[in-house]
Amino acid sequence: MENNNENNVFQYTYSAKEQAELKRIREKYSPSPKTEDKMKRLRRIDAGVTQKAQIVSLVFGIIGALILGTGMSLCMSPDFAEILGSFQDMAMVIGIIIGVIGAILAALAYPMYHFTLSHERKKVAPEIIRLTDELMNKH
Repeated sequence: MENNNENNVFQYTYSAKEQAELKRIREKYSPSPKTEDKMKRLRRIDAGVTQKAQIVSLVFGIIGALILGTGMSLCMSPDFAEILGSFQDMAMVIGIIIGVIGAILAALAYPMYHFTLSHERKKVAPEIIRLTDELMNKH
């Protein structure tokens, strides 16, 4: 008498969602073609341009807001005005001047974003054009 258990094979089919997950995991460990590397580089360069512009504008905005707040505190708080010593009577005027400087810096955040973005785009344009030409010619 033969044992039929050896011929019986258990098979399991994964769902579409699990298949997609398996494919994503496999792609992490398999060598990728050159086209994907160039595409990833293109995306990284493009994202870097935007990130740099965002960082510059955030720094301008945050520093401006802090300076503006310092000016406001100088105007409104007599305790903070005591720091000025002999200029204590001028605290309101000095606070207004400092506040206006802070407001100008905060207001420059948006124009600095656009200036930095256009400057960085001009800087990386040759590389972006070269990569997109290579990628578009292959397809």
